Amino acid sequence: MFITALVLSLLLALFFAMTGIPKAAGAKLMRDTAEHFHLPATSVRGIGALELAGSAGLVIGLPVAPLGVAAAAGLALLMAGAVIFHARAHDPLARVAAPAIAGLIAVAAAIVRAASA
Repeated sequence: MFITALVLSLLLALFFAMTGIPKAAGAKLMRDTAEHFHLPATSVRGIGALELAGSAGLVIGLPVAPLGVAAAAGLALLMAGAVIFHARAHDPLARVAAPAIAGLIAVAAAIVRAASA
């Protein structure tokens, strides 16, 4: 069971690092995203920081199970918020599906990590 938790945690950590870095750095695409959702750019930077913190928590949480579970659960909640924002903006299904899938994988990672502790 720990191998499954390891794989899920590392894949999620990589995914959220890749999505969090441009947001935290304030890349142009992310500023455009903030404008699309009628959010201040600082909010998107904050979301990027949360994604990076969750990514780090997943990795650090491999030897410290409660941290890994908390990080995965936090990322799942963050993705639930993303789904809501995309749905409210009437984005196409593909833009809604990506955070939904990431959130479901984060839920699975939290469950598997808790079970392997």
